[in-house]
Amino acid sequence: MARELWSYFGSPIAYVFIVIFLLLCGFFTFNISKFYEAGQADLRPFFEWHPWIFLFMVSAVAMRLWADERKSGTMELMLTLPLTLTQAILGKFLAAWMFMGISLVLTFPLVITAMYLGDPDLGAVFTAYVGSMLLAGAYLSIGTMTSAMTRNQVISFVVSVVIGLFFVMAGWPPVTDALAGKLPRLVIELISGFSIMTHYMGMQKGVLDLRDFIYYFSLMSFMLVLTGVILTGRRSS
Repeated sequence: MARELWSYFGSPIAYVFIVIFLLLCGFFTFNISKFYEAGQADLRPFFEWHPWIFLFMVSAVAMRLWADERKSGTMELMLTLPLTLTQAILGKFLAAWMFMGISLVLTFPLVITAMYLGDPDLGAVFTAYVGSMLLAGAYLSIGTMTSAMTRNQVISFVVSVVIGLFFVMAGWPPVTDALAGKLPRLVIELISGFSIMTHYMGMQKGVLDLRDFIYYFSLMSFMLVLTGVILTGRRSS
Protein backbone atom coordinates (compact mmCIF):
# COMPACT_ATOMS: atom_id res chain seq x y z
CA MET A 1 0.00 0.00 0.00
CA ALA A 2 2.83 2.38 0.92
CA ARG A 3 4.53 1.87 -2.44
CA GLU A 4 1.24 2.46 -4.24
CA LEU A 5 0.64 5.64 -2.22
CA TRP A 6 4.11 7.03 -2.92
CA SER A 7 3.68 6.26 -6.61
CA TYR A 8 1.00 8.96 -6.70
CA PHE A 9 3.52 11.60 -5.67
CA GLY A 10 6.08 10.35 -8.19
CA SER A 11 3.88 11.75 -10.93
CA PRO A 12 2.90 15.39 -11.58
CA ILE A 13 -0.69 14.19 -12.06
CA ALA A 14 -1.13 13.91 -8.29
CA TYR A 15 -0.09 17.52 -7.72
CA VAL A 16 -2.29 18.71 -10.58
CA PHE A 17 -5.20 16.78 -9.07
CA ILE A 18 -4.68 18.33 -5.63
CA VAL A 19 -4.45 21.86 -7.06
CA ILE A 20 -7.63 21.38 -9.12
CA PHE A 21 -9.42 19.87 -6.13
CA LEU A 22 -8.48 22.79 -3.87
CA LEU A 23 -9.41 25.35 -6.54
CA LEU A 24 -12.82 23.70 -7.04
CA CYS A 25 -13.48 23.63 -3.29
CA GLY A 26 -12.53 27.30 -3.02
CA PHE A 27 -14.55 28.31 -6.08
CA PHE A 28 -17.76 26.61 -4.97
CA THR A 29 -17.40 27.71 -1.36
CA PHE A 30 -16.53 31.37 -1.94
CA ASN A 31 -17.99 32.16 -5.37
CA ILE A 32 -21.08 29.98 -5.62
CA SER A 33 -22.13 29.63 -1.97
CA LYS A 34 -21.00 33.20 -1.10
CA PHE A 35 -19.16 32.19 2.06
CA TYR A 36 -18.22 35.73 3.10
CA GLU A 37 -21.61 37.26 2.24
CA ALA A 38 -23.40 34.70 4.48
CA GLY A 39 -21.97 36.45 7.54
CA GLN A 40 -21.58 33.16 9.44
CA ALA A 41 -18.47 31.22 10.43
CA ASP A 42 -20.05 28.04 9.10
CA LEU A 43 -18.33 25.51 6.85
CA ARG A 44 -21.49 23.88 5.55
CA PRO A 45 -21.16 25.80 2.25
CA PHE A 46 -17.82 24.00 1.87
CA PHE A 47 -18.98 20.50 2.74
CA GLU A 48 -22.29 20.60 0.86
CA TRP A 49 -20.42 20.58 -2.46
CA HIS A 50 -18.34 17.49 -1.69
CA PRO A 51 -20.83 14.92 -3.10
CA TRP A 52 -20.68 16.72 -6.46
CA ILE A 53 -16.96 17.51 -6.53
CA PHE A 54 -16.04 13.99 -5.40
CA LEU A 55 -18.36 12.48 -8.01
CA PHE A 56 -15.95 13.58 -10.73
CA MET A 57 -12.63 13.99 -8.91
CA VAL A 58 -12.66 10.62 -7.10
CA SER A 59 -13.81 8.87 -10.27
CA ALA A 60 -10.81 10.44 -12.02
CA VAL A 61 -8.48 9.01 -9.36
CA ALA A 62 -10.07 5.56 -9.47
CA MET A 63 -10.24 5.15 -13.24
CA ARG A 64 -6.58 4.19 -13.55
CA LEU A 65 -6.40 1.73 -10.64
CA TRP A 66 -6.96 -1.45 -12.65
CA ALA A 67 -7.63 -0.17 -16.18
CA ASP A 68 -4.05 1.11 -16.40
CA GLU A 69 -2.63 -2.21 -15.20
CA ARG A 70 -4.67 -4.09 -17.78
CA LYS A 71 -3.79 -1.72 -20.62
CA SER A 72 -0.06 -1.84 -19.90
CA GLY A 73 -0.16 -5.61 -19.41
CA THR A 74 1.32 -5.41 -15.91
CA MET A 75 -1.72 -6.87 -14.15
CA GLU A 76 -0.70 -10.44 -14.90
CA LEU A 77 2.82 -9.70 -13.66
CA MET A 78 1.50 -8.08 -10.50
CA LEU A 79 -0.73 -11.04 -9.74
CA THR A 80 2.31 -13.34 -9.85
CA LEU A 81 3.81 -11.46 -6.89
CA PRO A 82 3.58 -13.13 -3.46
CA LEU A 83 0.33 -11.46 -2.49
CA THR A 84 -3.30 -12.48 -2.78
CA LEU A 85 -5.81 -10.79 -5.04
CA THR A 86 -7.58 -9.47 -1.95
CA GLN A 87 -4.36 -7.88 -0.71
CA ALA A 88 -3.77 -6.30 -4.12
CA ILE A 89 -7.30 -4.85 -4.27
CA LEU A 90 -7.17 -3.54 -0.70
CA GLY A 91 -3.66 -2.13 -1.20
CA LYS A 92 -4.69 -0.12 -4.25
CA PHE A 93 -7.97 0.98 -2.69
CA LEU A 94 -6.48 2.06 0.64
CA ALA A 95 -3.61 3.93 -1.06
CA ALA A 96 -6.06 5.86 -3.23
CA TRP A 97 -8.29 6.52 -0.21
CA MET A 98 -5.33 7.83 1.76
CA PHE A 99 -4.40 10.06 -1.18
CA MET A 100 -7.90 11.53 -1.04
CA GLY A 101 -7.49 11.97 2.70
CA ILE A 102 -4.30 13.97 2.16
CA SER A 103 -6.14 16.14 -0.36
CA LEU A 104 -8.89 16.75 2.21
CA VAL A 105 -6.39 17.64 4.94
CA LEU A 106 -4.96 20.32 2.66
CA THR A 107 -8.29 22.17 2.87
CA PHE A 108 -7.39 23.15 6.47
CA PRO A 109 -6.96 26.86 5.55
CA LEU A 110 -10.77 27.00 5.22
CA VAL A 111 -11.14 25.85 8.82
CA ILE A 112 -8.59 28.44 9.95
CA THR A 113 -10.45 31.11 7.97
CA ALA A 114 -13.74 30.18 9.64
CA MET A 115 -12.07 30.25 13.09
CA TYR A 116 -10.60 33.64 12.32
CA LEU A 117 -13.98 35.03 11.29
CA GLY A 118 -15.99 33.59 14.17
CA ASP A 119 -16.61 30.59 16.35
CA PRO A 120 -17.51 27.58 14.17
CA ASP A 121 -18.76 24.34 15.72
CA LEU A 122 -15.53 22.31 15.51
CA GLY A 123 -17.38 19.11 16.46
CA ALA A 124 -19.61 19.50 13.41
CA VAL A 125 -16.56 20.31 11.28
CA PHE A 126 -14.88 17.08 12.46
CA THR A 127 -17.92 14.91 11.74
CA ALA A 128 -18.29 16.55 8.33
CA TYR A 129 -14.68 15.65 7.53
CA VAL A 130 -15.39 12.06 8.65
CA GLY A 131 -18.43 12.04 6.36
CA SER A 132 -16.34 13.39 3.48
CA MET A 133 -13.76 10.64 3.95
CA LEU A 134 -16.47 7.96 3.93
CA LEU A 135 -18.03 9.64 0.90
CA ALA A 136 -14.69 9.54 -0.91
CA GLY A 137 -14.28 5.87 0.04
CA ALA A 138 -17.71 5.02 -1.37
CA TYR A 139 -17.03 6.75 -4.68
CA LEU A 140 -13.58 5.18 -4.78
CA SER A 141 -14.96 1.67 -4.32
CA ILE A 142 -17.37 2.25 -7.21
CA GLY A 143 -14.51 3.54 -9.37
CA THR A 144 -12.33 0.57 -8.39
CA MET A 145 -15.03 -1.79 -9.58
CA THR A 146 -15.58 0.02 -12.91
CA SER A 147 -11.80 0.21 -13.45
CA ALA A 148 -11.62 -3.57 -13.16
CA MET A 149 -14.32 -3.91 -15.83
CA THR A 150 -12.36 -2.32 -18.68
CA ARG A 151 -8.88 -1.36 -19.82
CA ASN A 152 -10.22 1.96 -21.12
CA GLN A 153 -9.90 4.63 -18.43
CA VAL A 154 -12.45 6.95 -20.07
CA ILE A 155 -15.10 4.23 -20.05
CA SER A 156 -14.27 3.45 -16.44
CA PHE A 157 -14.64 7.15 -15.54
CA VAL A 158 -17.98 7.58 -17.31
CA VAL A 159 -19.54 4.42 -15.86
CA SER A 160 -18.27 5.33 -12.40
CA VAL A 161 -19.82 8.81 -12.64
CA VAL A 162 -23.15 7.39 -13.83
CA ILE A 163 -23.33 4.87 -10.96
CA GLY A 164 -22.21 7.51 -8.45
CA LEU A 165 -24.81 9.93 -9.79
CA PHE A 166 -27.53 7.36 -9.14
CA PHE A 167 -26.42 7.00 -5.52
CA VAL A 168 -26.48 10.80 -5.14
CA MET A 169 -29.75 11.55 -6.91
CA ALA A 170 -31.67 8.83 -5.05
CA GLY A 171 -31.50 10.91 -1.88
CA TRP A 172 -31.06 14.44 -3.19
CA PRO A 173 -33.85 16.56 -1.65
CA PRO A 174 -35.04 18.11 -4.98
CA VAL A 175 -35.51 14.58 -6.36
CA THR A 176 -37.24 13.15 -3.28
CA ASP A 177 -39.46 16.26 -3.11
CA ALA A 178 -40.44 15.75 -6.76
CA LEU A 179 -41.34 12.12 -6.05
CA ALA A 180 -43.48 13.05 -3.05
CA GLY A 181 -47.14 12.60 -3.94
CA LYS A 182 -46.30 10.36 -6.89
CA LEU A 183 -44.93 7.44 -4.90
CA PRO A 184 -45.83 6.11 -1.45
CA ARG A 185 -43.74 7.65 1.30
CA LEU A 186 -42.37 4.21 2.25
CA VAL A 187 -41.04 3.69 -1.29
CA ILE A 188 -39.41 7.14 -1.31
CA GLU A 189 -37.75 6.44 2.04
CA LEU A 190 -36.57 3.05 0.76
CA ILE A 191 -35.00 4.61 -2.36
CA SER A 192 -33.53 7.43 -0.31
CA GLY A 193 -31.99 4.89 2.07
CA PHE A 194 -29.70 3.70 -0.71
CA SER A 195 -28.40 7.20 -1.34
CA ILE A 196 -24.91 8.39 -0.49
CA MET A 197 -26.41 11.85 0.03
CA THR A 198 -28.87 10.74 2.73
CA HIS A 199 -26.12 9.22 4.86
CA TYR A 200 -23.79 12.16 4.30
CA MET A 201 -26.17 14.95 5.29
CA GLY A 202 -26.41 13.85 8.93
CA MET A 203 -22.62 13.90 9.37
CA GLN A 204 -22.47 17.27 7.62
CA LYS A 205 -24.74 18.58 10.41
CA GLY A 206 -22.58 17.10 13.17
CA VAL A 207 -24.44 13.82 13.74
CA LEU A 208 -22.50 10.54 13.88
CA ASP A 209 -24.89 7.64 13.42
CA LEU A 210 -23.75 4.00 13.44
CA ARG A 211 -26.18 3.25 10.59
CA ASP A 212 -24.31 5.69 8.35
CA PHE A 213 -21.00 3.91 9.05
CA ILE A 214 -22.62 0.54 8.36
CA TYR A 215 -24.02 1.87 5.09
CA TYR A 216 -20.72 3.25 3.81
CA PHE A 217 -18.60 0.26 4.82
CA SER A 218 -21.22 -2.14 3.40
CA LEU A 219 -21.20 -0.26 0.08
CA MET A 220 -17.40 -0.24 -0.03
CA SER A 221 -17.19 -3.93 0.86
CA PHE A 222 -19.77 -4.87 -1.77
CA MET A 223 -17.97 -2.94 -4.52
CA LEU A 224 -14.56 -4.35 -3.57
CA VAL A 225 -15.90 -7.91 -3.48
CA LEU A 226 -17.41 -7.27 -6.91
CA THR A 227 -13.99 -6.04 -8.06
CA GLY A 228 -12.48 -9.31 -6.87
CA VAL A 229 -15.09 -11.33 -8.75
CA ILE A 230 -14.44 -9.38 -11.96
CA LEU A 231 -10.63 -9.70 -11.70
CA THR A 232 -10.87 -13.41 -10.87
CA GLY A 233 -13.00 -13.90 -13.97
CA ARG A 234 -10.49 -11.96 -16.09
CA ARG A 235 -7.60 -13.99 -14.75
CA SER A 236 -9.39 -17.28 -15.37
CA SER A 237 -10.22 -16.33 -18.96
